[in-house]
Amino acid sequence: MSKHVSVAIDGPAAAGKSTIAKMVANIKGYTYIDTGAMYRAYTWYCVNKGLDCTDEKACVAEIPNVKIELKPGGTVLCNGTDITREIRMPIINKNVTPVCQMKPIRLFLVDEQRRLAASNSVIMDGRDIGTYVLPNAEVKIYQIASAECRAKRRYKENMEKNIPCTYEEILEDVNRRDYADSHREFAPLKPAEDAIHLDTSDMTIEEVVNKVIEIIDSKVGKDA
Repeated sequence: MSKHVSVAIDGPAAAGKSTIAKMVANIKGYTYIDTGAMYRAYTWYCVNKGLDCTDEKACVAEIPNVKIELKPGGTVLCNGTDITREIRMPIINKNVTPVCQMKPIRLFLVDEQRRLAASNSVIMDGRDIGTYVLPNAEVKIYQIASAECRAKRRYKENMEKNIPCTYEEILEDVNRRDYADSHREFAPLKPAEDAIHLDTSDMTIEEVVNKVIEIIDSKVGKDA
């Protein structure tokens, strides 16, 4: 590729962004960067250390001690420990929102995300990729689905991974995170002005993947 391409996929919690982004990245040969996993990894570190995840001073003070790595295949490491499964546990779901809202932690992880995007063609998903992390991304997509649809998908995913949960817990968590993400003071969840909206409520995974590839190709060409 003669030029690095950046694709930003934003949207609310459990909208299937990561699933789609991974598949599209494999097809297009881009590097997939799971920003949500990075925030979950930082949260795991704080929980594992016994910190109160609403104590900003304590959580932020750990920034110099945290090294998060994303490996091929979706493996997530924190200071060399594989925490891929642990970051999807209910205790992380309950604590990730306050950690996400801490500005110094967001700035720390955003710097890491921008560094990765500077040297690769990337597809990155999150809440504020097109508006804040990669405002100059060539392709911006705002992926949505109803809260009920998102909760059902996440519940099914957790059941397949043997992660204990109930549908009601997940729906409550989705609604809570939607409110927190869209009302936070720093880099709130909102579509970029130039983002293409994509409602996946009634679409299969294959249909969404094909649509996202179609959008990318229309923006940057099939060979980019």
